[in-house]
Amino acid sequence: MTTPVRPLIAIPARFSATTSALRYAAEVNARALIEAVWRAGGEPASIHPAAGDSAEVASRLARFDGVLLPGGGDLAPHRYGAADTHADVYDVDEVQDAFDLDVARTALDLGLPLLAICRGLQVVNVALGGALEQDMGGPAREHRHVVHPVAIRRGTLLERATGAEKVEASCYHHQRVDRTGAGLEVTARAADGTIEGLELPDVQGWFTAVQWHPEDTAHEDPAQQGLFDALVRAAGDGR
Repeated sequence: MTTPVRPLIAIPARFSATTSALRYAAEVNARALIEAVWRAGGEPASIHPAAGDSAEVASRLARFDGVLLPGGGDLAPHRYGAADTHADVYDVDEVQDAFDLDVARTALDLGLPLLAICRGLQVVNVALGGALEQDMGGPAREHRHVVHPVAIRRGTLLERATGAEKVEASCYHHQRVDRTGAGLEVTARAADGTIEGLELPDVQGWFTAVQWHPEDTAHEDPAQQGLFDALVRAAGDGR
């Protein structure tokens, strides 16, 4: 019996200054993220964030069935027109920024199924002309190491993927959307009004973005695993 070929999901790697097991700096993706894609039936493939032009990025993505833009450090504030940089902005990498922004634009232009998570949501927002709040402030507005309820708008791809109108979301971010990019619609919010989900209704193909980390709890929460299932399903349908 022939084993079905798993849809190939591109996941831009994240630069890491140190990795004890490898002894050198590395390019990494979270194991929980990789396992969530694998459970969904996808073949996760980390791709190198290399400097290059949009045409090269399009050529590299052409072999893939879908894209997952994962979490990571902050985007450089100049990418969304900020004149100054807040003291709490961290892990900025210009090559990573340029690559992720090209990946976001290219995936949307090609109609490749795209799931964007945390930094990934912010990347898509900025790629479409949006802006970010550089730091959300003190404990009352802190969304790091927090699991909190998120309300999901009915009739969205996010609702269909999770099968829910409210989920418990594992969050780790100190920034949030300030101004939404062109065409983006809000699909989810936290109780404090923070935008937790975005979609682009007129885009060709499947796309949804969440500000939280569904991979953190996907192994035990079907609503969170549903996001990865939906991505892989859309990737398989587009072959």
